[in-house]
Amino acid sequence: MVVNARPIKRMKRRVTADLQDFVSFPSPDDCPRAPFRTNIKSFLNEHALCPPPASLIPHLLTWQMSFRVGDLANAVVSLDVVEEDVARSRSIYCNQCRVVGWSGHPVCTRRYHFIIKADGNSIGGYHKPCACCGDIPHFSEPRCKTCNRITTADDVEDWVYHQLEDTTHLLHAVVHANGYGHLLRVNGREGGSRVVSGRRIMDFWDRLCSTLGVRKVSVMDVSKKYGLEYRLLHAITSGRSWYGNWGYEFGAGSFGLTVDAYKSAIETLSSRPLCVYLSQGRKPRTRLQDLITFYQSLSDCELVNTRDLFCYLMSLIDNAQKSPKIDSSCKKLQTLSSEICPWSRSDIDRVEEAMLRVLRAVSGSNWVSWRTLRGAVCKVGTPELLDYCLKEIGGKRATDGMIVVARCNHDSGALEYRLESENQPSNEINSGITAPVITCPSKENLVADLRFLYECLLHPRTMASYGPEASRTFAISSAEKLLDCKQFVKHYMPEKSIAIMNPTALCINCEVENSEQVKETGSHTHPEMLVLPPNATLADLKLEATRALQDVYLIFRRFQTEELVGYSGVDDSTQVKLLLGSAVESVQVRGKCLGKHSLSKYKMERGIERWTVECSCGAKDDDGERMLACDVCGVWQHTRCSGICDSESVPAKFICPRCTGYF
Repeated sequence: MVVNARPIKRMKRRVTADLQDFVSFPSPDDCPRAPFRTNIKSFLNEHALCPPPASLIPHLLTWQMSFRVGDLANAVVSLDVVEEDVARSRSIYCNQCRVVGWSGHPVCTRRYHFIIKADGNSIGGYHKPCACCGDIPHFSEPRCKTCNRITTADDVEDWVYHQLEDTTHLLHAVVHANGYGHLLRVNGREGGSRVVSGRRIMDFWDRLCSTLGVRKVSVMDVSKKYGLEYRLLHAITSGRSWYGNWGYEFGAGSFGLTVDAYKSAIETLSSRPLCVYLSQGRKPRTRLQDLITFYQSLSDCELVNTRDLFCYLMSLIDNAQKSPKIDSSCKKLQTLSSEICPWSRSDIDRVEEAMLRVLRAVSGSNWVSWRTLRGAVCKVGTPELLDYCLKEIGGKRATDGMIVVARCNHDSGALEYRLESENQPSNEINSGITAPVITCPSKENLVADLRFLYECLLHPRTMASYGPEASRTFAISSAEKLLDCKQFVKHYMPEKSIAIMNPTALCINCEVENSEQVKETGSHTHPEMLVLPPNATLADLKLEATRALQDVYLIFRRFQTEELVGYSGVDDSTQVKLLLGSAVESVQVRGKCLGKHSLSKYKMERGIERWTVECSCGAKDDDGERMLACDVCGVWQHTRCSGICDSESVPAKFICPRCTGYF
């Protein structure tokens, strides 16, 4: 049992073998036996330590856990859980609740921050530069050894709040006492992690939420991949956000967007055919067309639309990351495909011989582009046969001892061919010339191509102008919608697991009847689950309901349950099972708050301010986007919807489209 009233000695450094494995802890089979408000306390007492300076700032207790990482030698990950007393916090209200649509939730008593620092150290280490001399003492030491300055509670508090605001953490999530939480940050390899990937961090977080009985978790997807907006790129390749791999679904869209609009935008943009960009008549060939053609030639499967192209390109990058060597799946076949070929051997030989004659006619070491070679033999076979032969001719040996070498010109993105001697020295081949077969470009070139194609085909501000203008406008609108949908939510629904893990107990969702404590527009309390013994009486239910509500919400800190709605006058000694039946799932209670001190500031996470959002896009609440309020009607509207560019200053007199007043 951890005692927080007095400092304890520094934790001794444990060997890695004694630690839980970050890859498998907690076990997916560890189902919650109680609601989050109870589980989190027992979990911390069982698995974590609360080191100094707990006695200095009891409203910011920092618990510590350390893990080994699989079989990696000496790889240790430290998890800090900061238990924050909200009533004494510097920030009472939750901005994340406000923008995800939970602004009507009452303010909870506690928030739990789950943090994995980027440098591998834990917050509990508390090494902070001294304000006087710059030395780095440990906070468990009462004074700096260099300048003798005393460490105060304010020093410790400032340090902890600084950690809560740090944007470099590998993991930062916060869960309110009612089980509603927010995943604020996940940084994998690209974000500075040395030993764990973003996928492993998400696996750990998901298992932890399931074990603790978390109810819902939101995430604002602003993740980047190769410097690109990953919520747009991953939606095209997979039909959902990256967080959707762990069950996070559309939660709230900015500018009044709905889940149907989100799904429609994905389908519109990902299914756009690539032929739109290749059909340009006699216009000069562009790098975009060459890149699309190159990857279509490189792939053994037909790339028809935008999703096919980006899925294939991402798979090539993944293969390049797994092995620095050329992966066999990336190589062009040197011989005919083993699949059933629709053309005869004589047809293929005739076209290949025509291509070899063209390449022999080229003087010196000049390269022949894919487009030129195809045009030179266009009368020899059908377009489909020509494309097939161009795909397979790399590595073809001629009768005069020459071999066809193919490469991708990275500057233009065009596929090029030429004949070379089979006995050519390898150092000449390595000096910018590819091997006798077409191989995957390097990872750097693949990423560069990905960025170029992303800008041309996906990003709304730089989307290339190809095809009908109406189609391009529709594609731009779809891309904007995908960028505007950032809020995703996972519903864990721990109530089912709790009921399964307590087969003989009474598991009842208890909700407070709308009363004077919560009666306000938008304010809404969520049922709290009560786990009672099978022989529990009505008095036991009232007592447990009072404890749960007082424990979770500040507005019910002095709440007392008086009766069950619909069962007034029933004796408190009556067993709940006899009164309500064993299959009861929910009840409503009625009560009152004792004392005269007002707790109204804790009614909602949105705070005590009153505002009205009524924008032309359909938004009715704050969604985190830039807004302005009209000076006349006081209604908030998006600057973008009002015609004000976010990058420009607001005009001195901008007419409100709602009431013709001025911003």
